[in-house]
Amino acid sequence: MEGLEFYLYESELWCKSEDGRNWAVTENDTELIQQVLSMVREQFPEAYHALEQVYKKSAGNPRYYQFIMFRRFVKCNFGKLDSTAIDITKCGSFCFEKVDCPLRGECAFENVICSPKFNSTLSRQELRVMKLMYEGKNKEEISSELYISPNTVKNHIKSVYTKLGIHEKSEFIQYANKNHLFNI
Repeated sequence: MEGLEFYLYESELWCKSEDGRNWAVTENDTELIQQVLSMVREQFPEAYHALEQVYKKSAGNPRYYQFIMFRRFVKCNFGKLDSTAIDITKCGSFCFEKVDCPLRGECAFENVICSPKFNSTLSRQELRVMKLMYEGKNKEEISSELYISPNTVKNHIKSVYTKLGIHEKSEFIQYANKNHLFNI
């Protein structure tokens, strides 16, 4: 997959590829739709399941069903045409944007479909430790707050770094922000 930028033009969903091609995305773009939905299902399963529920009445028409799920995910997570960052990179990373939504604060799927939580391989305890670290707490403060030893905190951090292939706190902060790990 090449890098893609999505945007709305005259209430239609458009896509711009890195090579400069522009097109209105329709139900007929099945390969693109299936690729993106596959990534959503793997990386953001809560969002995918919410989309399935929202559009389940259309499941009898698979092509349309997939298209409207795809369109909703894209419209909720990628803003206007811009040149600051591509929406989906060549390697399949999503670069979410804060989208102007008339339902912000009212939508039952806010922070589920829009700004979805990344499916992490981290354990619940590792996530608790890393969230506190993300919030700026040191190992001793984390240890005290979670009622675990400082050595256990250190081991959780080391395990997370190994699982994610990172080496320091700043890399974890970038990872957490990029993947909306804590939806802060």
